[in-house]
Amino acid sequence: MDGIILFGTIFFLAFLTLFKAVRLVPQGSKWVVERLGKFKRSLSPGLNLLIPYVDSIAFKATTKDIVLEIPSQEVITRDNVVIIANAVAYINIVAPEKAVYGVEDYELAIRTLVQTSLRSIVGEMTLDDALSSRDEIKAKLKISISDDIADWGITLKTVEIQDIQPSGTMQSAMEEQAAAERQRRATVTRADGEKTAAILEADGRLEASRRDAEAKVVLAEATKSALEKVNEAIQDKELPAMYLLGEKYVEALNDMAQSDNSKILLLPGDIPAAVRSIMNNTK
Repeated sequence: MDGIILFGTIFFLAFLTLFKAVRLVPQGSKWVVERLGKFKRSLSPGLNLLIPYVDSIAFKATTKDIVLEIPSQEVITRDNVVIIANAVAYINIVAPEKAVYGVEDYELAIRTLVQTSLRSIVGEMTLDDALSSRDEIKAKLKISISDDIADWGITLKTVEIQDIQPSGTMQSAMEEQAAAERQRRATVTRADGEKTAAILEADGRLEASRRDAEAKVVLAEATKSALEKVNEAIQDKELPAMYLLGEKYVEALNDMAQSDNSKILLLPGDIPAAVRSIMNNTK
């Protein structure tokens, strides 16, 4: 019985020793080995041999790209506008021993570093520049962070600005400003339209008056010319003049008779005498 217990104990110790001496590191990982509490080396993926009971696995790090969400934060721009900004950083651990020994919590350190740098970069911009210059902010962030985290054995692959927008209060103010601007433009456009219409209407009246005046002048000239020609034609002969005036006189009486407003029409008894009287008055 004692032999069985001894054999079992030896077998267990041998198995434990073999387990501690042989380690299989999965692909995409690196393990940090300490020997008697001091960093010894990093294990690459595959089969690795350790000194049992002397070497130990202190940390296990991934070599895959790590995505770090940067929480949203309030940032004040150069023109004293509060905006909300957040980002996402893609990092890769190239030296696990530096990442675990160089900083207490590298993820928290990188998040804090990105937030601080983002506040500094956006603080030098105006609101319009911050909203329209994401690529510029991204480039400055990458430059300012890469050197710092390189000391921790970490490479910054890229950093992206997820969202950057004014605060709720600022958005309301911007909406009111935009509405006021649209109203102002509409008022100006309406006033310009009314002004243009008034100018065109005045120009139309002016042109119509000018045309009426020209027409009256032309008509007066035509009447004058006609009278001169008639005067030259009849000279001192009374009968042709009486005939022409009598014809016009009869046409006028005919028009008066056909008018709806005429009730009583008076005709002179002696039309030639009336015509002669008109001729005498016109001389």
